[in-house]
Amino acid sequence: MRALTWQGRRDVRVETVPDPRLEEPTDVIVRITSTGICGSDLHLYELLGPYLDPGDILGHEPMGVVEEAGREVTSLAPGDRVVVPFNVSCGSCFMCGQGLQSQCETTQVRAYGKGAALFGYSKMYGQVPGGQAELLRVPFADTLPVKVPHGPPDERFVYLSDVLPTAWQAVEYAAVPPGGTVAVVGLGPIGDMAARIALHRGAERVIGVDLVPERLARASARGVTVLDVGELGKELAGAVRELTGGRGPDAVIEAVGMEAHGAPVAKAAHQFVGMLPDALAERLMERVGVDRLAALYSAIEMVRRGGTISVAGVYGGMADPMPLMTMFDKQVQLRMGQANVRRWSDAILPLLNDEDPLGVEGFATHTLPLEEGPQAYKTFQAKEDGMVKVLLTP
Repeated sequence: MRALTWQGRRDVRVETVPDPRLEEPTDVIVRITSTGICGSDLHLYELLGPYLDPGDILGHEPMGVVEEAGREVTSLAPGDRVVVPFNVSCGSCFMCGQGLQSQCETTQVRAYGKGAALFGYSKMYGQVPGGQAELLRVPFADTLPVKVPHGPPDERFVYLSDVLPTAWQAVEYAAVPPGGTVAVVGLGPIGDMAARIALHRGAERVIGVDLVPERLARASARGVTVLDVGELGKELAGAVRELTGGRGPDAVIEAVGMEAHGAPVAKAAHQFVGMLPDALAERLMERVGVDRLAALYSAIEMVRRGGTISVAGVYGGMADPMPLMTMFDKQVQLRMGQANVRRWSDAILPLLNDEDPLGVEGFATHTLPLEEGPQAYKTFQAKEDGMVKVLLTP
């Protein structure tokens, strides 16, 4: 089969690799019809090379059609259409029973002290072959894939793999009170969708913060009050307070993570570590890694006293300096974590109807053949050509 593989920093290639096969009687093989490139894939493209081997298959946002099913699979059959969540979760352990599929005890990557394995996301998360490929082996077939109907276009459902549940959880964790206000820092795919979900779920006002014109325009068209951080700079928190009666929003969703702009020293440190031998780079990242925290600091500054910050952006540092005195003084509540996809998928699925209240159809700015994946990574990383969300079609 053809698959998009990691070969080195800023070097991904589509290559011919062996087809996956059934390894357990509870597996299925899915022929992928659409697969997304996620903002967190750029962390692999740019920063996390020490945890990857050349040839690793990337991607964790796939959907397709079941081609082959193991002998113990009872809920799926060849021909069924499914979305594959990015968490590899068993559905039956204690953590899955708590709705914490991102912490699945069956697939936890204990060698790195991490939670559940993820498709296509480095040794830290199990080195499981990903979904930017023609075929994908999916374990726990009776509990992991989300079965969806045939007929509507892929884009109606593909975001159930990551974007929709991640944004849904971000809004859930933000605990915006009825008629309240939430600011969303970062209007990439997750922040954009979180803003839409917050409005759908009753937030009176959603304030979106970014510096990319295309992202600001998309959010504004959906009823979000947008602020350009590139223009406001250090006045951002004050501008947000002006829009909220001088108090600040009830909640802030931080949807940027370690791709945040600013903090040039930390950025240089990331790039330096990425050039070291893998063994040394791993030790530095695990023990002394520092992230660029400009977006998180902004969230802490702008949220009202007693408010909530929901962190959906991915961080990787182990020694991040947090302004705990400010957080304590403001009585800030902080929630975060990988999305528990299967916890939220059943609640989201009814919204993926012909009325399309969240605007999933047309959410992608680019749909490209898998063979153009390397160029898509380059364009997405550079934020060029108005690229906000890209889908690949194997």
